[in-house]
Amino acid sequence: MARLKPARDVFDLTGRGALVTGGGTHLGAAMARALATYGARVCIAGRRSSPLDETVAELTAAGLDVRSRVVDITDADQVDQVVADVTTELGDLSIMVCNAGASTENQFPPDQPIQTFLDTLHSHLVGTFSCAQAAARSMRDAQTAGSIITISSMQGSVASDPRLYAGLDMTYRSGPAYQSAKAGIIGLTRNLAAELGPLGIRANCISPGFIPKSTANPDFVERGRRGNALGIVGQPDDLAGAVVLLASDAGRFINGHNLIVDGGWSIW
Repeated sequence: MARLKPARDVFDLTGRGALVTGGGTHLGAAMARALATYGARVCIAGRRSSPLDETVAELTAAGLDVRSRVVDITDADQVDQVVADVTTELGDLSIMVCNAGASTENQFPPDQPIQTFLDTLHSHLVGTFSCAQAAARSMRDAQTAGSIITISSMQGSVASDPRLYAGLDMTYRSGPAYQSAKAGIIGLTRNLAAELGPLGIRANCISPGFIPKSTANPDFVERGRRGNALGIVGQPDDLAGAVVLLASDAGRFINGHNLIVDGGWSIW
């Protein structure tokens, strides 16, 4: 039997190239920081250059190897080009984190326009597939034993609680389109795991729980805290361990898994 590597070695990502979509802010920026901290050469991608530039400046100042690319994940041609460029620049694409996705839902379901539903599906679900597909092609062609990590949500597995939003003046709520897209991402990931596994490419999903942005409505945040089994609110860095596990050799036998990181919200 082969000897186990020390724990510090199985999490080491030195020399591996990683692309994180939606990497300029919030969860994406935290996951990019985690991958780079463990040695990966990271490219963050997103639609707007300003947050990307700010995150690159912050992480490079900390001595991490990070750069950025502008891309709209709803445009498959752009995604293909960015993946090709990043693979060439990094010399390797071993890790793909499909994090980007935009939503505009704020209507009660009976009143939601169909186009809003379709736009959210396109951004979250179709965009995730485009990114995973482009990465899979790159890994296959380079014969890379890679890791594709999709980002769903606890609400891909449990219903959104409308009481979180009741009476609050919010421009966004988790509605039927978001939940459908996030549930679809879990199913997509399992299919990718089955299809790509024989190539040595793993596909896994992370489903974050209640991790509000710093600008979130304080009443909304307090409602989320009370609904969590731990009685706390998640922070972006709470995803660091999950993404490094699934990207590294520590997770070499994890494939097709949906890792829920929600502090126990979904146990109720």
